[in-house]
Amino acid sequence: EVQLVESGGGLVQAGGSLRLSCAASGFPFDDYAIGWFRQAPGKEREGVSCISSSDGSTYYADSVKGRFTISSDNAKNTVYLQMNSLKPEDTAVYYCGAMDVGYGLGNLCSIFDYWGQGTQVTVSA
Repeated sequence: EVQLVESGGGLVQAGGSLRLSCAASGFPFDDYAIGWFRQAPGKEREGVSCISSSDGSTYYADSVKGRFTISSDNAKNTVYLQMNSLKPEDTAVYYCGAMDVGYGLGNLCSIFDYWGQGTQVTVSA
């Protein structure tokens, strides 16, 4: 059974930090890129940051570059998203997703074969 279990969301003041974790199981971790997309009310889904565990390629949305850092612990099949300097516009439900790298690394954070239940991130002004 494929599982992507997110943790680490919460409420934080603007300028604060949060660390999201995504524990993956049920599929070959090395054959997938793992990452995060977010969905805010009334807004389109946005790919935030993704990483290919096989070669370390990463993607960051322009809106989070310089503030968010993604990393992968392949021994634990876990991906982390360190979010610093959070802004109110970062408020959203954050979902962990997985993409078969066969789609090509150019599609990082655009296609997701699996995703988790999501975790709420709320940034107050």
